[in-house]
Amino acid sequence: MAEVHIIGEIIGATGFPSNNLYCKWSIHTENAWRLLEGNHEGQTQVDNPQNEEFAIWDHPIDVHYATKSLYGWPKMYFEVWHQDRFGRHELYGYGFCNLPTSPGTHDVECVTWRPTGTFQDQLRQVFVGGGMEIKDPSAIYTSTDRCNLHTEAMGTIRLQLGIILRHFDKYGVEY
Repeated sequence: MAEVHIIGEIIGATGFPSNNLYCKWSIHTENAWRLLEGNHEGQTQVDNPQNEEFAIWDHPIDVHYATKSLYGWPKMYFEVWHQDRFGRHELYGYGFCNLPTSPGTHDVECVTWRPTGTFQDQLRQVFVGGGMEIKDPSAIYTSTDRCNLHTEAMGTIRLQLGIILRHFDKYGVEY
């Protein structure tokens, strides 16, 4: 089987309305892909930069897959959360990006967004906290129904990833 090794880190995020951010992440593939080693999901620590806009996570990623098909190439899914001074957790954004298909080191940026809901939902969020959340997160990276959502742009997540491809030439795949 052809193999893909993904090594790198989630560097951090910028452009969010406030600090105390952390990120939940996962890598999603289709049925032809098999996880050989590593964690395909995780969570960063909370970072509270005092004088900067950039939250630094430096969270490692080291995942090894085997595949029989290029269909369902790995993509990363993100949820960025904010922890307020009362210890409450509020969703600040969803995002996903396809991982690079060529070997080498890649700088990847993933833009995020969040659902806004109705005016009443937005008003409640200001006074009570919390916010709108997607019931089924898989809709974010698999569905075409996203075009029906009312959303607002949030910040950007930065990643640095190394992609190693092995045995693709044996299966007639050129890169």
